[in-house]
Amino acid sequence: MQNFRSSSLLAALVSAASVAAHGHVSNIVINGVSYQTYDPTVFPYMSDPPVVVGWTASDTDNGFVEPNSFASGDIICHKAATPAGGHAQVAAGDSISIQWDTWPESHKGPMLDYLAACDGDCSTVDKTALEFFKIDEAGILDSSSAPGTWASDVLIQNNNTWLVQIPKNLKAGNYVLRHETIALHSAGQANGAQNYPQCFNLEVTGSGTEVPAGVKATELYTPTDPGIEVNIYVSGLDYQIPGPALISGVSSTVAQSSSAITASASATVGSGSGSGSVSVSTSAAATTTAAVQTTTSAAAPSSTTTTSSSAPAQQTTTLVTSTRAASTTSAPAPSTTVASTTTKTQTGSVAAQTLYGQCGGMNWSGPSACAEGICTQYNPYYSQCVEVAAAAVPASGSSSSSCSQ
Repeated sequence: MQNFRSSSLLAALVSAASVAAHGHVSNIVINGVSYQTYDPTVFPYMSDPPVVVGWTASDTDNGFVEPNSFASGDIICHKAATPAGGHAQVAAGDSISIQWDTWPESHKGPMLDYLAACDGDCSTVDKTALEFFKIDEAGILDSSSAPGTWASDVLIQNNNTWLVQIPKNLKAGNYVLRHETIALHSAGQANGAQNYPQCFNLEVTGSGTEVPAGVKATELYTPTDPGIEVNIYVSGLDYQIPGPALISGVSSTVAQSSSAITASASATVGSGSGSGSVSVSTSAAATTTAAVQTTTSAAAPSSTTTTSSSAPAQQTTTLVTSTRAASTTSAPAPSTTVASTTTKTQTGSVAAQTLYGQCGGMNWSGPSACAEGICTQYNPYYSQCVEVAAAAVPASGSSSSSCSQ
């Protein structure tokens, strides 16, 4: 039995290395306390995985939900997702730092966050009954040159983290936080966008009174929405963020920064009575980047979460935001230079790209061979290692050969 478990764990580690081109949320941080989320590359191979705040999902390849699946349950919280067994507690008005393990620079796109009330214990909720309302969104920040600077670039710059604020007047109760990025590098063709929804169970405390109306996740998008099927390789793009409008009274996003981790905690198991204990196991200083400047034209200024850290401030980025129901004039944010996070594997003595990694395109200097799958050209700017079946019917004008561009 021990040998079997060791083999399973080894398989998990190999799988994790092979899917590094994409990513998943590894933990969330609330007021300095880190909570582990579901690891789709390791947990499925464990005989007794821990109870965490993140929903279980069948994305062992760190894969995505395609637009043709928007009407299925997979778009709710990822493929075949089931509720998390535990939850984390957060006060209305506080912010949550959502930490991704990695994200490729080539996968540019918006960042979006939603909440849905569980009306009971989120660990047993019927996901198809959840109605989500949008609390955060950010799209393209600088479109002066293609493919532009996006919210996903800000995620990468801030140590692969995204900060989202829980609405201040939200009614206390149990909620599912649905966090998502949409990779648009091949969205110029039908069914080319890649959605990466991630869900977490929360118990919100406070004296708020509002539970905004929402929509079911299967109604959030359609495959032909302007923000889903879109060519990002044009300058001056006027990008329309997909999904419903933000709820009233919230800024489109808060100032972005990484949160310093001072402790870790186990997920609280139960209906969200607030009596769950927090077990502190570590104390560590995490890198904190300088807060991103936030601009609003609303009467009330957007709130900024500040975390203390001994780490030096990083180069700041301007992220222009707005508050719904206010007349805003947004100035484009300066472009952000980020380092590529492409992961290379070795095939003999030749560097090869992992499955779903970039393998070609205009000015591409990385690996052009695929360790797994076939390098498929989607447009002159982007080629990707995809599975053989997916490459069998390439987009019009694309090819399925080893790309050298």
